[in-house]
Amino acid sequence: MSKAGGGSDPIDLNSLRKKLSRSTSEREDQAPQPVTLNPLARQVANQLRATSHSPNIVIGQLRLLEFAVLAVMGIVVNAIEVPDAITSKLALIGMCICNAVICATMLQLTDAYQLPNLRRALQTMARVQGALLASFALTCLLTTLLPVGILSWKTFGIWYGASAVFLFIERIIVGLMIRHWGRNGVMERRAVIVGGGQSAKELIRSLEHHDNDIRICGIFDDRKSARSPDVVAGYPKLGTFAELVEFARLTKLDMLIISIPMSAEARILELIRQLWVLPVDIRIAAHANKLRFRPRSYSHIGSVPMLDVMDKPIRDWDFVAKRTFDIVFSIICIALLWPIMLAAAVAVKSTSKGPVLFKQKRHGFNNETINIWKFRSMYVEMSDPTAKMAVTKNDPRVTPVGRFLRKSSIDELPQLFNVLAGDLSLVGPRPHAIHAQTGDLKYTEVVEHYFARHKVKPGVTGWAQINGWRGEIDHDDKIKNRTAHDLYYIENWSLLLDLKILILTPIRLLKSENAY
Repeated sequence: MSKAGGGSDPIDLNSLRKKLSRSTSEREDQAPQPVTLNPLARQVANQLRATSHSPNIVIGQLRLLEFAVLAVMGIVVNAIEVPDAITSKLALIGMCICNAVICATMLQLTDAYQLPNLRRALQTMARVQGALLASFALTCLLTTLLPVGILSWKTFGIWYGASAVFLFIERIIVGLMIRHWGRNGVMERRAVIVGGGQSAKELIRSLEHHDNDIRICGIFDDRKSARSPDVVAGYPKLGTFAELVEFARLTKLDMLIISIPMSAEARILELIRQLWVLPVDIRIAAHANKLRFRPRSYSHIGSVPMLDVMDKPIRDWDFVAKRTFDIVFSIICIALLWPIMLAAAVAVKSTSKGPVLFKQKRHGFNNETINIWKFRSMYVEMSDPTAKMAVTKNDPRVTPVGRFLRKSSIDELPQLFNVLAGDLSLVGPRPHAIHAQTGDLKYTEVVEHYFARHKVKPGVTGWAQINGWRGEIDHDDKIKNRTAHDLYYIENWSLLLDLKILILTPIRLLKSENAY
């Protein structure tokens, strides 16, 4: 990494990611070693297990609230004078919605939806009221273009006054609520400082100096010398980089901020190689480095510049959209497929002893353990809840009915209820049993960054499955290819990709050579 100066080039994060990829492939045979957190780190992790509200979600909800209230308020106030003609009513509704859209746009352009400004409601009230006044001025001009006159100045004044009073009271209440949520940890972004010493101290002081939604949860550093003391700027050092991964598994973290100087490129690459399996934002603090940036490579927390290395996948409103997609389509699937599920349950119960359903522990989002439901396909006395022994062709443990259910993937249909419960998504990396392995090796020993596929919620079907990587995993290359397809899905996710996978799933199930 070159510093700014005579003729130096801007930092290119794409090259950093390529180097990270090469570093990963060169070390793929090294299995991760288990670590244990020290008592202080475990205590802090347990205190932060509760999920906080995303500031982006809260701000988005505020936008929708203000838009809806302003539009409805305009319709109610003006409805008194509107003639009974349908054209007049439609013009009224259109005008009020237009006014609400203009006002919301003006508030956005004047940064009235920025979190620091929302906290300081009284100090920023002038720009809020100015945006409202501008929206009414534009609305007044637009009404002259309507084919029918539907306003009087008296009604227009009442409409504006009611809107101004609403925004004043609402913004004061919202400011109080946001400050209260921030103090109580309800709405915040939780961050860990990676790297200690003087650099971390300067970063913490810079973050504390500016108004932001960041809560620093602690510091992790491999160094144990005087250059990295146990307490930095009032925050304890909770462990090493290896322990940070386990800490992040137990804690609802949002961001890792690396405070290591950019000149230590090899150290940063090694660090990111360990941390990118986590479903968090990874940033490199650039406050102390005199560097030139590509504009799209960095962001700010307050006024502290950050290089954006990795982003948490499927976050905020993308998560809301995906969850809505899951609920709607899983209900549709259950409504359409319940006769098949009922027939499968009857067939399982009538042809072999034991329960209809089979419960198995598998890896879920962020490596959490979840219970997955399937139609039982094995004889009870031969069942293998750990999945340590993969099912093979003509496996004697599988019942005749179970063989058909597995071949057709009907045994997976009860997982639609896992989707409704929130443990699974309809589309995502398929969840594997906790002790699943290929040969004598666990998947984590075959693919170093196997756990990176858990950065999103697992799915009933996935990109790997429709590309032929389903069924028995009897060779190292199969789990490597499946993981590669899962990571491609995570990096390229969209609702259209989910829909494509759902549509192709029943078609690709016809080719089920590897499903036994």
